[in-house]
This record gives sequence, structure tokens and C-alpha cells, in this order.
Amino acid sequence: MLDEITQAVLAREEVAGYLRGGHGQSALQARERVYAYLDELRTTQRYPFYRALKHPLYPILRKIDRHVERIDIPRRAAAAGRVIYASNHRSHTDYLVEPLVLDDNGIRPPIIAAGINLFGGPLGLLHRHVTGAIPIRRNTKDPAYLLTLKAYVAELLRVHDLLFYIEGGRSYSGELKMPKTGLIHAAMQADRERLVIVPAAVAYDLVLEDRALARQGVKRRQRPFTQELAEMVGLAVGYRSRAFVAFGAPIPMSEYDPESRRDVLDLAHRTRQEIGRLYKVLPTALVAAAMSPSITRRDLEARVDSLLDELRAAGANLGVETGREATDEGIALFRKRRVIVYERGRYRVRERSVLRYYSRSIGHLLPSTSPRAH
Repeated sequence: MLDEITQAVLAREEVAGYLRGGHGQSALQARERVYAYLDELRTTQRYPFYRALKHPLYPILRKIDRHVERIDIPRRAAAAGRVIYASNHRSHTDYLVEPLVLDDNGIRPPIIAAGINLFGGPLGLLHRHVTGAIPIRRNTKDPAYLLTLKAYVAELLRVHDLLFYIEGGRSYSGELKMPKTGLIHAAMQADRERLVIVPAAVAYDLVLEDRALARQGVKRRQRPFTQELAEMVGLAVGYRSRAFVAFGAPIPMSEYDPESRRDVLDLAHRTRQEIGRLYKVLPTALVAAAMSPSITRRDLEARVDSLLDELRAAGANLGVETGREATDEGIALFRKRRVIVYERGRYRVRERSVLRYYSRSIGHLLPSTSPRAH
């Protein structure tokens, strides 16, 4: 028996037209393809079980102190209608931190759009039947899949909120990547009158898998999540961090036309721009951006102060106010992680790729003439 969302998807004009066949395939072949993708996308969120997940995940969550800014925005938006949370993507821990920030404040948790690599084995069952996540094939160009995905997301938004990552996947270089438009365009097919995008930005003092991401640099292939998870367990030894989640003013979907390619792009870039402004500028990013291969404490503080002046002028969301404060906190974290060492009165870089990763996280807020980690 088909569930309500599946029935609604099959009844949509564009899907019904595809099911009639054509373009080198029979109606039966078209139907088999669409049904297979619908079965893959189908998900269920069991809210009481979702909340109970905090307890088995406590060993990870206790290492991350969650901080939230402007929580009143999603609270009002959720009370008024359906919400799409569009966020940057720093770490696999984002999937834990951002929904739990909402849940901690009594706001209904959204369905999460996640890469299909997260859906293998028992973890996949957890995503499908408890947390409520839909697997996304990010690089496919199969028209049957794209048609089905857009229709499914449009119907899903009638009964659920949605959280997706506008960059597509995690940033392997550390920078805020250009937006992907697929899910935004899919959401624009829904009832847009009471639907808004709430931009969200997540930032960490230290990203759990920073070394792994920095080594890879540019994503060349999708590794199995079980392999990444095993790596993260090793990186978690001695790890502690703060996570800052900030929400921005809602963007009404009704202002944009889904039939206009320009409107789709404008909405995607506007959302990314808002996410970039919300991103919390933390001491590790400032120290990384100001660092040179070898530098004195005095010179490092002066460079950080100069960066802070530029960031204030750009309207950045600052986590510290002075170069001294940023240097104290950032150096302490990097020395503990052995990214920077102190030798003969100077700070020296030990892991250049990791510093570049953090430096690039605020690159979207700075002009190209600003100092960068070497």
C-alpha cells in the first residue's frame, strides 16, 4: 500500500507525464524507475525515538558545547508555516548539532537531506526509520531520479520541515563553497505561500575531522561512511569544541518563480550570502588566517587585530573582540592539537594544511589582500 506522500508524488502532472513512457523507454520501464527511486527516498521520522538518540550519542555530544544565536527566528517561522533550514556543512557532527539545537528549544526537528553514503547498514535503518533523513544522490544526472526527487521534496514539505546543506557536501578545503541549486529548485515546486528558507550557519572552534578533511583537500571520490566514522573515532580522543549555530532572517519562497532559472540562482546565492554573514568567526580561524610560518606573539596579535577591523567593516559575526583574546584562545587550541608549536620565542607552523583549512573558513568575509596562513 502506498503512503500519502508517494501517492501525491505519482499524481503530480510532471511525474504522471513521465510514467506514460517515451524517450526510448516503455511506460513499464518508466514506472519501475520512478518506483525504485521513491522506495529509496521514503523516510519516516519517529519523534520520541529521535529525542532518545541523545542518550547513546552522549559520548560524542558531551565533547561539543552547543551555543545558539537568534533561536527566536526559527521558533516564529515554525509557528507560522513550513520551514527549510539551509546551512553550511563543516562536519559529520552537523547532523547531530543542528537538529538538537532546535529540539533543545522545543522546535520540531526537520527531515534531513543527507548524502546517500550515510545510508549503509544499521546507520541507514536509523536514518530511514527514526531520525527522518532522505538519501541524496548528489552527482547523478538521471532525469528519472531528478524528477522523482523534486516531486518528493515538494510533497514532503507539505507535512515536514527540511534541513539541507547548500554546499552539497562538507567543505574539504575549509571555504564556504558555491551553492547547489537542486534542492532549492525542488523546494520551489512546493506550496510557496507559507514556506520560508531560514539560513543557518554552524561553526566550530575545532572540527572533529579537520586533519582528514585537510589532507584530502579536494574531494575526489566518495569514501564509505563506515570508513570515515572509524577515522573520526580515532580523532575524537582528547577532542573538545564549541559549536555555534546562528539563524538568519527568513527568506520568503513566494518572492521567487520556480520557472525562472535566474530566480533559482538568485535565491541560492542570496541564501549562501546570508549563511556567510551568520558564520561565527572564532579564534582558531583568526589565528590561522593571520599566522605565518614563524611569528612572534606581538606580531600575531597585531595581524589578528587588523583582521578584526576588516571583519567588523564587513559586518561579520565575531566571536572575539581583540587580537589578544583571539590569540590566547586560538593558540591554546592549536598547541593542544599540535598544529602550532612554540620554539625559541616564536610560534611555528607544524601542520600547514590544517591551518589553511581554518583560514579559508572566513575567506568569504575578507578581501583578497588580507593576510592568509602560509
